[in-house]
Amino acid sequence: MTQKPKATKKRNVVGTYLWIGFFLLVMGIGGCAGTPQAPKDEPLPPPENALPLVGQLIIDGNRLFAEHRWTSAIGKYEEAVQAQPTLAEAHYNLGMALYKKGPVSAARPHFIEAADLAPGHPVIWNAPPFRKYGTVESSTPAPAPDEHFGHQH
Repeated sequence: MTQKPKATKKRNVVGTYLWIGFFLLVMGIGGCAGTPQAPKDEPLPPPENALPLVGQLIIDGNRLFAEHRWTSAIGKYEEAVQAQPTLAEAHYNLGMALYKKGPVSAARPHFIEAADLAPGHPVIWNAPPFRKYGTVESSTPAPAPDEHFGHQH
């Protein structure tokens, strides 16, 4: 029987450690990618479909929000909601400012309206009051699954 030279044995050990290190690195990076991030309680920017005036009101409200001037921000967001009532982001931002100022009960209807206007929007549907309860109480009736109205046939 012949023995392997020490250099080859050493190279195999180093190669094994390199593969193990590479594997752990890939697993570590992949593991971080799936970690959910804590939601940020910040207002949303104006969407592309916002009227120019409404977009500016939202930008102004967001600046006031960042300065913790809740009452002034609420005024801008209320103007935005009045000018374009179907804009989910305006309702969400108004809800956020009311939520920060308090009471939460004043904010909740605007979060619900925003959720109704933007079904499945990941930020809107994770608004602070919804996180507490885990669901959104939509004012729009949900369709019955498979048109069986909740009953299996």
